[in-house]
Amino acid sequence: MKGLAICTAGFLAFASQVSGHYIFQQLTANGVKNPAFTYVRKNSNYNSPVTDLSSNDLRCNAGGESGSATETVSVAAGSSITFTLDTAVYHQGPISVYMAKAPSTAAAFDGSGAVWFKILDIGPKFPGGTWDMSQTYTVSLPKCVPNGEYLVRIQSLAIHNPYPGGTPQFYVGCAQVAITGGGSTDLGPKVAIPGAFKATDPGYTANIYNQFTSYTVPGPAVATC
Repeated sequence: MKGLAICTAGFLAFASQVSGHYIFQQLTANGVKNPAFTYVRKNSNYNSPVTDLSSNDLRCNAGGESGSATETVSVAAGSSITFTLDTAVYHQGPISVYMAKAPSTAAAFDGSGAVWFKILDIGPKFPGGTWDMSQTYTVSLPKCVPNGEYLVRIQSLAIHNPYPGGTPQFYVGCAQVAITGGGSTDLGPKVAIPGAFKATDPGYTANIYNQFTSYTVPGPAVATC
């Protein structure tokens, strides 16, 4: 019975930890909310975060290096798309959205190189340092980007367990889109992922429980047309 009690306690602790995790899995485009993982690359780590700043999994999550099993949706430049999670964001931290133009098709692109530019940051609101912990996030695609196929990467950086005692967690997902009706602007600055985030970034090391009066979202500045 003692062994059973220990196993039960361990399972409950694991279940509690997993229940605090979440995953981006659905994309709404052209006014249609699509089934999970139709246009968002399916990950292989259930709903676990990525924590290694040097890992290629930071790009499109574990198992997301290939989009061969994912469809690509055509969307007009300047239109909006919406990412939906399996449950509302559970941990405090910023939301960011990046884009990277594929050399050929989005499905064949692994997101390597200094190709990522940021199109949205959602940081905390002050005073109070409150966060947008929603289940859906909508972003407008830049009107000026050239036509072609892109990865659109959304990221929730969970900083609820302050560094260095704890390790920030990246919850990421990549959608595959084909931009139509675009422009000719090469947006930037562009960064490589991994490489865009460092353990010394103030937005990575921030303690949201102690004198939290300002915040800088990690990564490059948001690109503008």
